[in-house]
Amino acid sequence: MNGGAVRLVAVNGGLSEPSSTRMLIDRMTAAVTDALGEREAAVEVEVIDLRDLAVDLGRAMTVGFASGQARAALDAVESADALIVASPVFNASYSGLFKMFFDLVDVDAMSGKPVLIAATGGSPRHSMVLDHALRPLFSYLRTVTVPTGVYAASEDWAGAESAGGSGLSGRIDRAANELAGLIGPRAAGGAASDTRSRVGDTQHDARGTGPDVRQQTIEAAGIANFARLLGPS
Repeated sequence: MNGGAVRLVAVNGGLSEPSSTRMLIDRMTAAVTDALGEREAAVEVEVIDLRDLAVDLGRAMTVGFASGQARAALDAVESADALIVASPVFNASYSGLFKMFFDLVDVDAMSGKPVLIAATGGSPRHSMVLDHALRPLFSYLRTVTVPTGVYAASEDWAGAESAGGSGLSGRIDRAANELAGLIGPRAAGGAASDTRSRVGDTQHDARGTGPDVRQQTIEAAGIANFARLLGPS
């Protein structure tokens, strides 16, 4: 929590510009913001476009630690109260860039975090990516994924909405309300412990083990791992 506001971070794995995946992200963040607004919760939204981090993520995978914009994006995800994630479908799975990013997150920081998963593709047949690829990934990260995943095929952007709330808008609204329901108790608990966290951070920094030292430790470990891979000169 930041001043009582819910931190909602959306991760866009789309690679093109314009991107249907980014369009889906925007619709879902708006729906979740509205659902939280009905619960009288303030929301701070941050959208991370992974295509802008491609070089930093490639470098992080080769040296063993993230820096620059990639590090800032990872910090945002790890400190978020809830996540919305979406990727285009590539060969029956999420994009490689999407996987690279989530390979770098701190699993402990993800534990119990509410997540709305989504994907885009050309055909409705690819909707199985939600349950066969995305859901297992975020289960491994120990997050809590909402029951409704959102898949948008090409026809969802052009056709009329299906009756009974089964169309794209209905699926988005249902998933948004499920995520808002998970965020409520978590955010309330975060607000209760916010003061304790700030005191703990201050004491942590006073002992010289704050975020800067943590980053230095991560980088030192990455350099050591890279040196071992190179072997003796």
